[in-house]
Amino acid sequence: MSIQIVLKGYIDIPLAELETVIEALEVHKKLTRAEPGCVKFNVRPDKELQGRFSVYEKFASQDAFNAHQERVKKSEWGEVSKNVERHYEINEIED
Repeated sequence: MSIQIVLKGYIDIPLAELETVIEALEVHKKLTRAEPGCVKFNVRPDKELQGRFSVYEKFASQDAFNAHQERVKKSEWGEVSKNVERHYEINEIED
């Protein structure tokens, strides 16, 4: 049995930055999904609230999740999304 890490919640993107952040998000999704240990990575726009996106991430281990967090800090996404409000819950699950 292994422990996986699940992050779920949502982000709120300032409307003035929406276009720029969405462009960077496409690259961020592609890079994240290619990371070793990324099991699932979904970011989808909310159907009712403009600028809100639901987020669901699943990583095979704490190490894979930590590596993702480190990559993000140094990425274009990390810079472009600095004003994005993040509302997440992070849990360990047994696989």
